[in-house]
Amino acid sequence: MGYRLLLIFEKVLMLLPRSFRKAFFSSLSTLAYLLAKKHRNIVRQNLNFCFDGKMSEDEIVAITKYSFKNLIFNFLHILELRNMSLDELENKVTVENIEAVEKVHAEGRAVIYITTHYSSWELGGASLGALVEPVAAVYKKMKNRTYEEWLLEGRARFGNTNLEKSAVVKPLIKLIKAGKASGLLIDTNINPKEGVMINFMGKPLRQTYTPAYLARKFNAAVIPVTIRTDDEDNYTLMIFDEIPVEKTDDEKADILNATQLQADWLSGLIRREPKFWFWLHRRFKNDHPNVYK
Repeated sequence: MGYRLLLIFEKVLMLLPRSFRKAFFSSLSTLAYLLAKKHRNIVRQNLNFCFDGKMSEDEIVAITKYSFKNLIFNFLHILELRNMSLDELENKVTVENIEAVEKVHAEGRAVIYITTHYSSWELGGASLGALVEPVAAVYKKMKNRTYEEWLLEGRARFGNTNLEKSAVVKPLIKLIKAGKASGLLIDTNINPKEGVMINFMGKPLRQTYTPAYLARKFNAAVIPVTIRTDDEDNYTLMIFDEIPVEKTDDEKADILNATQLQADWLSGLIRREPKFWFWLHRRFKNDHPNVYK
């Protein structure tokens, strides 16, 4: 019943002009900002932690408002992706630096894409699968199974597949050996056993070492990818150059160094345009719980 209601909601919204949908969801984000005091505080706590309390009040308020808008627009993009043609997607998204992927494939290696909750990550994932190559994306199981089903169908609209995180290493290895692409988020709060300690935004933090481990062991390439926009209508899928993973006699050092380079990429991305990152997430709750007190 819940899934049918969600489909009815989707159908009604898709009958409306996109300009109306955009305005409607923008209004929802403003309402969410006004009502969700707890999450406004989370954004402020994250920003003060990452920028050492040096960000101005005007910047904090602007980024907080955009954080709510960005989250709501990700929902809008999934809704639209479920009903979008490939031509429409190609007109909406421009791919930058696809040569980095072509170079890796010319060498006969698989790509492990690392990405982040940044700008329209839902549109970015779909664009990567449709315009570059199909990707098996790792996701965390959700409590709301109805929404999860709807969301995963949208993510698979243009050829991507979904891998649930709890038992993902063996499927990832199989994909790499077959020369197929996978995608992993590197910016979520994780269990201490799942990560190594790196420096992120000038702070010690645990980050997943899985991309570096798999790339080193199976000669795959770690390539960062994300998406950005200036107007919430036209987007650029930004593919970055491969992050090297050395293979010396010191496996732990190789993995740590490569994971730090991934954290450096993400830190630089956030410092350049902080409004796009997902500040509503309590990213630091395991390693720095005092941030949220």
